[in-house]
Amino acid sequence: MRKILVVGAGQSGLQIALGLQAQGYEVTLMSNRTADEIRSGRVMSTQCMFHTALQHERDIQANFWESQAPKIEGVGVSVAGPDGSRAIDWVGKLDGYAQSVDQRVKMAGWMDTFAQRGGQLVIHGAAVSDLDYFSRTYDLVLVSAGKGELVSMFERDASRSPFDAPQRALSVAYVHGLGPRPEHPEFDAVRCNLVPGVGELFVMPTLTTSGRADILFWEGVPGGPLDVFQGVKDPSEHLALTLELLEKFLPWEYARATKVELTDAGGTLAGRYAPTVRKPIGRLPSGGLVLGVADVVVANDPITGQGSNSASKCAASYISSIVEHGDKPFDGDWMQSAFDRYWETAQHVTKWTNAMLGAPPEHVLNILGAAGQLQPVADRFANGFNDPADFENFFFDPEKAAAYLESVASGA
Repeated sequence: MRKILVVGAGQSGLQIALGLQAQGYEVTLMSNRTADEIRSGRVMSTQCMFHTALQHERDIQANFWESQAPKIEGVGVSVAGPDGSRAIDWVGKLDGYAQSVDQRVKMAGWMDTFAQRGGQLVIHGAAVSDLDYFSRTYDLVLVSAGKGELVSMFERDASRSPFDAPQRALSVAYVHGLGPRPEHPEFDAVRCNLVPGVGELFVMPTLTTSGRADILFWEGVPGGPLDVFQGVKDPSEHLALTLELLEKFLPWEYARATKVELTDAGGTLAGRYAPTVRKPIGRLPSGGLVLGVADVVVANDPITGQGSNSASKCAASYISSIVEHGDKPFDGDWMQSAFDRYWETAQHVTKWTNAMLGAPPEHVLNILGAAGQLQPVADRFANGFNDPADFENFFFDPEKAAAYLESVASGA
């Protein structure tokens, strides 16, 4: 029985641990927090997961909250005009629903399940020196802890990392009491609100520790009017700032948020990081090799909501690469090939996300505008959140965009 060590108990690490455990591998999982500490801690992300990523969870029978979490049936886009009105406003329907489950609920639940199924759970913050020791006793060490000392083992890939500084200041608040979006009260959607030159607000339904809730997620251009959350420690002050900015920039979203309250004292989060792609193999002082997982090696800005989706897709890809490799050694060549297989998917996410961080060119504005008149365009854009590779066909190139819009408008 092959022995695998997974360091980090987030979406990807836990999904790999549960998936390999189900295949008969002897898996050890290292986490720096217990399940109870995660459950009672601060929110960690926004995690709206689309159909393909959710299917990977179903494939390993880990979709425990599917019946409870709100079913997100659409993705809507609004663009604020200079006078506070909506220059663009539409919603595209998803082919398969999306869902968001607070990672405090999911990671804690998955960790308990892993232990109940006989997995070895080690509660310990891992340092490079620990991995040096462990690498001698395991067939493969996977690093899925996306922050801290361990990440420094993985070299930045400058050719795939155009940014060396954060492109957005991030702020999250989980709330109860948000009213429905009046344009479609009969179904849930993620709403993306763009304020040109200022930033974006994403609103999405979620399942949290206290049941149904909604997430208000600001992405502010650094140094701009939304970049005001750094240093705000008091959760109620964080929420008040969130609502003040809503009222100023997005009055139509503020109108349904007048009665909101935080889900809990841990329901806020703020931070920033530079989007970075790293080389996938970390070398330990002893010469041993470890493989980086998910946002350890491909960390995109959350503007396209791909973090948890990418983590799920990375986990599924790595599980397949591990199982197909059989009893052969997990050497550097195999590690590189496992990453390259995942990058075939991840490259599209990185390209699209980096494009969305800049000012949209004219042909992209044309697509967003056309989606308000042509429902197939709105639907296709919405489903790109599930399969970002499709954006290659109509989003990046002005000629392809024009040809696509013309074909839809003419009914071809």
